[in-house]
Amino acid sequence: MEINHVIMEEIKQNNNMITTAQVVALGFSRAVLSKYVKAGLLERSRQGVYILPDSVHDDMYTLMLRSDKIVFSHDTALFLNGLSERTPFEHSVTIPSNCVLSNVLMDECKCYYIKPELFDVGIEKKKTTFGNEVRCYDAERTICDLLRSRNRIDEETVINAIKKYAAYKEKDLNRLATYAEKFRVGKILKQYMEVLL
Repeated sequence: MEINHVIMEEIKQNNNMITTAQVVALGFSRAVLSKYVKAGLLERSRQGVYILPDSVHDDMYTLMLRSDKIVFSHDTALFLNGLSERTPFEHSVTIPSNCVLSNVLMDECKCYYIKPELFDVGIEKKKTTFGNEVRCYDAERTICDLLRSRNRIDEETVINAIKKYAAYKEKDLNRLATYAEKFRVGKILKQYMEVLL
């Protein structure tokens, strides 16, 4: 037994990975995935996501594939924007407050909620260490998110992020000021900047 060539093409284009939704969109039944797993041709990486055996798992990418409402934020966005060297042990995501993630997904990451009208502010695509593109917030939005959530994040992370941002080549202080107003963290941002810079 071998993997159908149409499915295999999709897997290759998707960095050795495929989702149940992609298989169904190609016109195959979900059952084909179970058969491939039993035959050892695929491994179930997490719910609805399958990878070729021996391929390296990109957990950020597979997490994003499972919900179009997930945007990487906070410490995960710091990492993706190059403002932190540490890959977070648990990924942080932001979703609109009028959406609900499955319990399985909520168990796998730290969830932050935001008003739907502020959800899209600063979304961009960044590459993971495996070269897959994922949705995350830009550096300016990430700084504002850290300040908004500072009661849930350790102080050291916030201070380090602002110091790194100050030295960031691609920083946009006008954008940061605009976002700080939108997210109502202008005063606290000013206090941090005065102390740190």
